Amino acid sequence: MEHSLEITGLSPDPVEGWQNALRFIGLSQRDKAAMAASVEALLKNSTELVINTYEYLRTFPETAAILGWESGVDEEHLEERRRFFSIWLARTIAVDTSDEFAYYLFRAGKYHAGHGPRHIHTPPVYVTSSIGLVLAAFSRYLGEAGLSADVIADAMAGWSKYLSVQLNQMLTGYQCALEFERGEIPVRLSVYGRMRSILDGKEFTLHADKGEKVVDLLRKFFNYFPQARAETLERIWHSEEKEDSLWLEVKPVYVPLPGWRILLNGRDLVFEGGFQKVIHKEDEMAIFPPGR
Repeated sequence: MEHSLEITGLSPDPVEGWQNALRFIGLSQRDKAAMAASVEALLKNSTELVINTYEYLRTFPETAAILGWESGVDEEHLEERRRFFSIWLARTIAVDTSDEFAYYLFRAGKYHAGHGPRHIHTPPVYVTSSIGLVLAAFSRYLGEAGLSADVIADAMAGWSKYLSVQLNQMLTGYQCALEFERGEIPVRLSVYGRMRSILDGKEFTLHADKGEKVVDLLRKFFNYFPQARAETLERIWHSEEKEDSLWLEVKPVYVPLPGWRILLNGRDLVFEGGFQKVIHKEDEMAIFPPGR
């Protein structure tokens, strides 16, 4: 007997969410022209911005503690941070709207949630506030450059729109990372075939709360690793007619592509309760490609 193999409630793919948000904020030609006119002033002060940012984080007690710098700066760590910030700033000043940058920002959000190489968890208030500090610095640099009030106003309007989309992208990755580790029951998930190279790993530990089902873990997994969706899942659309609505509501649903198998404790979920099967302590999952 076959069972339901549908995954609902997945977050938008980072590229899809990024492009949709960029369309929503609608950078006008006037915004873009003013932003372009401000680039020279921002580049001139970019080194100062990088240095001052980490000097401030070093002297602010809460962020110094988060970075582990209460007793002094780790110079190697500081160099890593400055390098990351410099690359981000260069791409930002260039108004990078590429799909690759969408994933870069999504991954940055996961890193700030403690999923980076140093496992440093940054509370969201500092992620959000840092964007505000960057905007404040941009405004000051443009004023010091002697640009006209009209150019500064239009440029800052553009930078505010663009950086708000960046912030949303990072917070999306941040929330996916927090959800990935939420729960008291650890569940090992193994992947095979091309999935290993796509995800740069072969085993991952997810967490489930009591009563959660396989579909809940798969939702966490594919939200955290959205790059795995194109390889393993097909998006279909379900329509739902609600009593309080005059039209059908269409929602995306994801199902495994032909040949892909998802196993719980070595048994194919097609025949073992589907994705609605409840997770228990010491359960293990596996995702197999066609032909395995």
